[in-house]
Amino acid sequence: MTELLHLAAGNLLSPMILAFVLGAVAAFVRSDLEIPEGAAKALAIYLMFAIGFKGGVAMHAASGWALAGAIMAALALSLALPLIAFVLLRGVWQQNRTNAAAIAAHYGSISIVTFVTAAEFLRSRDIPYEGYLVAMTAVMETPAILIGLMLAGGQKSPGMPDRTSERGALFREVLVNGSVMLLMGGFAIGWITGDAGLAKIRPFVADLFNGALCIFLLDMGLVAVRQGRAARQFPKALILFGLVMPPIGATCGFLAAAALGLSAGGAMLLAVLAASASYIAVPAAMRLALPAANPSLSVTLALAITFPFNVAIGLPLYLTVAQRLFGG
Repeated sequence: MTELLHLAAGNLLSPMILAFVLGAVAAFVRSDLEIPEGAAKALAIYLMFAIGFKGGVAMHAASGWALAGAIMAALALSLALPLIAFVLLRGVWQQNRTNAAAIAAHYGSISIVTFVTAAEFLRSRDIPYEGYLVAMTAVMETPAILIGLMLAGGQKSPGMPDRTSERGALFREVLVNGSVMLLMGGFAIGWITGDAGLAKIRPFVADLFNGALCIFLLDMGLVAVRQGRAARQFPKALILFGLVMPPIGATCGFLAAAALGLSAGGAMLLAVLAASASYIAVPAAMRLALPAANPSLSVTLALAITFPFNVAIGLPLYLTVAQRLFGG
């Protein structure tokens, strides 16, 4: 317990987490502080490319069999997590089928920002992890969208026209999702060029990374609090789901890590992926595919409740468990 509290204190006092807190405080006191949308998008593009590239470099010396097993585990998690979330939302929290399916899709997918924050959390402590986890993030981001649509059972609002053609367009968009393209593209470039490629652009993908992450998390703090304030009619009982689902997801991640034989750092990162919830790709997809779903429920849960929980409490908790179970 002492070790966990020490890790938690160190994490809370890191520049990245304090930047998130600054954004949250600014939004809470209704400051006019704002990160321009274009700048926030540029930061997101940079972070996804950089983490993908560095993951590809780390994967350069790994075997193909390790990557194949990781991809299979990622697909299994992407199937299991939305099903677990859907059952809980329907049985315990009594959500209707459409809202439960939409929320489940968010929790079956992943938050790349949480992953990037966790990767930096490990790097700052000189804890290594398997590079192919970056490939797992790309695999886990989109299948949950399809699972969510299937769980919804083709439901649509009364009087709404048939949206089969739009859903077909959604499936095509999922396959070329921008974040997936950036992650996998950066991963491929890092894999092909290896350490020699990293040496050429190290100041860009390494030295600038922490500063960019601070500004991005500052923006996330602003958005999280403003999103939570906007959801005036948010059911208070659902807050518990946003706090319970991350440890459930992390447990599934640890089971997958054990099957893959990951290191403590790799197990912690996989637990973080499984514990996180999407608030970028999936909301846009659900808005197109399930217009009858209430977006304030899923986005508020993912961004205003689960994301802060994972960043402030989850990271040191998952690392402590990983080190106890996987050594290190």
